[in-house]
Amino acid sequence: MPKNSKVTQREHCNQHVTESVADLLAHEEPIDHKASALNVSGEDSQPKLLEDSSELEDRPAWNNKLQYILAQIGYSVGLGNVWRFPYLCQKNGGGAYMVPYLILLIIIGIPLFFLELAVGQRIRRGSIGVWNYICPRLGGIGYASCVVCFFVGLYYNVIIGWSIFYFFQSFQYPLPWNECPTVKNGSVNVVEAECDKSSATTFFWYREALDISNSISESGGFNWKMTLCLLVAWIMVCMAMIKGIQSSGKVMYFSSLFPYVVLICFLVRGLLLRGSVDGILHMLTPKVEKMLDPQVWREAATQVFFALGLGFGGVIAFSSYNKQDNNCQFDAVLVSFINFFTSVLATLVVFAVLGFKANLMNEKCVVQNAEKILGYLNTQEISYNLIPPHVNFSHLTTEDYAEMYQVIKTVKEDSFQNLHLDACVLEDELDKAVQGTGLAFIAFTEAMTHFPASPFWSVMFFFMLINLGLGSMIGTMSGIITPLIDTFKVRKEILTVSCCIVAFLLGLIFVQRSGNYYVTMFDDYSATLPLTIVVTLENIAVAWVYGTKKFMQELTEMLGFRPYAYYFYSWKYVSPILMAILLTVSVIQLGISPPGYSAWIRELATEQFVLYPTWALSILITLIIVAILPVPVIFILWQFQLIPDGSNKLSVSYKKGMMKDISNLEDNDETRFILSKVPSETPSPMPTHRSYLGPANASPLDLGGASNGRYGSGYLLATTPESEL
Repeated sequence: MPKNSKVTQREHCNQHVTESVADLLAHEEPIDHKASALNVSGEDSQPKLLEDSSELEDRPAWNNKLQYILAQIGYSVGLGNVWRFPYLCQKNGGGAYMVPYLILLIIIGIPLFFLELAVGQRIRRGSIGVWNYICPRLGGIGYASCVVCFFVGLYYNVIIGWSIFYFFQSFQYPLPWNECPTVKNGSVNVVEAECDKSSATTFFWYREALDISNSISESGGFNWKMTLCLLVAWIMVCMAMIKGIQSSGKVMYFSSLFPYVVLICFLVRGLLLRGSVDGILHMLTPKVEKMLDPQVWREAATQVFFALGLGFGGVIAFSSYNKQDNNCQFDAVLVSFINFFTSVLATLVVFAVLGFKANLMNEKCVVQNAEKILGYLNTQEISYNLIPPHVNFSHLTTEDYAEMYQVIKTVKEDSFQNLHLDACVLEDELDKAVQGTGLAFIAFTEAMTHFPASPFWSVMFFFMLINLGLGSMIGTMSGIITPLIDTFKVRKEILTVSCCIVAFLLGLIFVQRSGNYYVTMFDDYSATLPLTIVVTLENIAVAWVYGTKKFMQELTEMLGFRPYAYYFYSWKYVSPILMAILLTVSVIQLGISPPGYSAWIRELATEQFVLYPTWALSILITLIIVAILPVPVIFILWQFQLIPDGSNKLSVSYKKGMMKDISNLEDNDETRFILSKVPSETPSPMPTHRSYLGPANASPLDLGGASNGRYGSGYLLATTPESEL
């Protein structure tokens, strides 16, 4: 028998041959060999394989690396960076909060962000296709991501609608929330009672903008101003998404960069305001004892988790349009730290402005209480001997008032409570925690009324919020549209318009007079627990079902270098443990915290915490169940073989590369192609690199029994790691 024959080669080969070219393709759908790329008979037909190959060529791609990075930044940097991170920093010890946040960003955030970037870039599909390939039994992860994205998109665009309303209201001087409106009481104009009891900015937000009802049970009909703004917001999103990344990528150049211009302008302007340094020093002063509080670490982990947009599917969708050799390890670190520094920049801006506002409010407090003291002096309830001789009531400073307050409090200890005097301490004003809509639409707007040229700054601020929200909405909608297009092969224009129309119609629930309470419900419950479960399952699917060594080997072949071993240990051990702890704590927190919301009581002009009624609790529970339901449903259907298994299909890119290489082989080179014995003589559809051996220097072929040959490509393989489940 000739030495170079197939049989002789296989007898002398020290590696057992289990597959031939036919075996590799055995799991594929039947192919008409006359129409195959292997057909060299010259018969005229339409090759099905080449049609499939054209799908890869037609898949959109980013114009350049900058466009992709801006898209990821625009998606991850959102409204939460502007109003959630500063609030948590203020609440959890100022500078001390940044220490656990940065630690958890490195331990949890970056590895999981890199994982999503890697699987998206490797498999080049949306979340449904990615997780259906990684592990078909856990294919429900992709569908759960789409459901959560849909829930978040519904209410997130309402916030953009609110920003649009304030944006157009800012084109007037003075700003409409500058002072309380007056109403006629007979022949006399009096200040609106609700505004008089609260403040001008609070009244404008709750009454003029939202026209809010007293509870979630009182729908109150539609707020037509906000309905129109919501329609405008969805039209903007639809126009940005209509052409896929060809349109959204161009939008990102502006929507991702413009917020930084505004934040830097606000920081410079804020530093020139009186009292801004007090706010920044308050932020930077660490309260070290807070670092020992487990609640601080839980909130830091949750913020890291949501700041990067993990689990939504947007990260996977964006990275699926990348080139195969893109350095996604570098991208993960870059985007994560840009996100962190953006949060710090936004926090500096917020505390500079809040420091200015706190000084104004403290001075107002001093003036009001000084008038009370003068009244007590005139009625002789307080003796003039208690007033320090250097105190001048016409130019009373905060230090003079603090001294006078302490003297009166010491002498009048028994009757001091009856005087109703306030301490007017600046620290107390700075410690008043404001977050979310309260920060953006009340505290910040109030501070801007004291800015010179206040309409200009108001226009810039709300235009920035619109751009931040739009960047996040593009990523959120990509997490829905991209996997659906990849899975069901529908036209993206039709799907995009349909999704936006359906979302607008369902979003009408948020523009009722009680709509703000539904926004709170969706924000608190529709995403937090479901996304924690989704990301935990993502980590388990890659690290323990698919195999960390196998995944690292494939990344080595894709990137051309070995990812740091740190990621191996993080994915396999650290992240799953920490995610399990976070999930457990989140469930416990959900169980012990009474489900309720802050209702604005018109008659009292104040907020009150109110428990959700029974029907609202049913909606709340339904949101959580519906978001998680795809995971067990797909698992059961696949387990009992009630759905077709499409997981073993080779990806388009692999089929195209393999067919091209096989067609160029000599007949006696088939075995050498399969075994990759001589890489220089056997072209491969993927570049050959050093295989990742894992921390224990295990053989790259030791993949838990999965027969994936030496191609090492998650979406280039003929089989899936189902045997490992």
